[in-house]
Amino acid sequence: MTRDLTITDVRLTPILVADPPLLNTSGVHQPYTPRLIVEVVTADGISGFGETYGDGKYLELARPLADRLIGRQVSDLGGLFTVADELTVDRARVDNQLDVGGQRGVQTADKLRLSVVSGFEVACLDALGKALGLPVHALLGGKVRDAVEYSAYLFYKYAAHPEGVPCEKDDWGAAVDPAGVVEQARKFKERYGFTSFKLKGGVFPPDEEIAAVRALAGAFPGHPLRLDPNGAWSVETSIKVADALRDVLEYLEDPTLGTHAMADVARRTGVPLATNMCVTTFAEIKEAFTQGAVQVVLSDHHYWGGLRNTQQLAAICRTFGVGVSMHSNTHLGVSLAAMTHVASTVPGLHHACDSHYPWQSEDVLTERLTFEDGRVTVSDAPGLGVEVDREKVEFLHRRWLDDDGSLRDRDDAAAMRVADPGWVAPAVPRW
Repeated sequence: MTRDLTITDVRLTPILVADPPLLNTSGVHQPYTPRLIVEVVTADGISGFGETYGDGKYLELARPLADRLIGRQVSDLGGLFTVADELTVDRARVDNQLDVGGQRGVQTADKLRLSVVSGFEVACLDALGKALGLPVHALLGGKVRDAVEYSAYLFYKYAAHPEGVPCEKDDWGAAVDPAGVVEQARKFKERYGFTSFKLKGGVFPPDEEIAAVRALAGAFPGHPLRLDPNGAWSVETSIKVADALRDVLEYLEDPTLGTHAMADVARRTGVPLATNMCVTTFAEIKEAFTQGAVQVVLSDHHYWGGLRNTQQLAAICRTFGVGVSMHSNTHLGVSLAAMTHVASTVPGLHHACDSHYPWQSEDVLTERLTFEDGRVTVSDAPGLGVEVDREKVEFLHRRWLDDDGSLRDRDDAAAMRVADPGWVAPAVPRW
């Protein structure tokens, strides 16, 4: 039977998803985080789903892109980029602004377009896979592993959001010292079987974070450990931390900002450096690799432009002998499924991928994805292999509609000011 792959409808649903009070160098996560669910519908009535950032500037670009896809073929994945390139972006509002709480580097109009396209590309791949009876990994060339390993993503964390702030409760408790971080790691290991741990740093003075990593190394000997301060340190501080932890760190992620500073640290320490901040586009690769600034690139299909671009990035990394893994920001099951499919196709994936998914108490799937021994099994079902629950989507969309606008753009500094009215996002380097 011949399928009609014409796109007849594209539905965009902005949602607000519960987020715990996780700390980073910019502040703390808000009680709810915006995401965007993209649904592409074909003439045969097949729906494919994607997920990406849901802040206002993403929505403003996603809406005209959705309109222009009507009548195109769901298989025309390259055409997504052509259509997106035709869209006008307010560069004065976007260029050189820190994006998503400052946790993914500097924004540009091109990065914004790619972040929007990624959600549409995944939705098209999901629909195409369902139409052809093939899993997304088959559309990407086929899997080379049956399960993808993920790392426990540890955060310094308040016990709860400030009193009086509407939020969802969690049972993780506080983690504001080494003992709290170790207890959090134990819960991750018991609940999900993770065997590697990453701590989001840049929150407390470096000596305190060194102590936390040392405590993890003592509690979980032989387990790979990572530390990510999101560029909060100077070059000299970065070298000090690297030297103090060189015997236990798998890699140090974005200790300082900028390719030149990262290269300086890399030259002066033996600890591998990873990044999701100084290499976030193909144009940034040449300088970083020729300077030896990074030894591991943490891809994120949300802002590299989708799953196929992620494969291209991995191929370039292999060419230069640079490792590759995956970065994560707050996300739901649609994104975890997409991450797992593309990760399953990448040869030489030697580092466990990041995922916020265990932190998210809410999802849009009928059945949550599960971690077994820290791994997610790669689905062989058509498309992404997940089913979206429309009632859950509507519930989270209603929350977005009912919001007064204060939560529709992620702002970790604003969330911190609720707890500490005098808080100002620290200048970088912080230490």
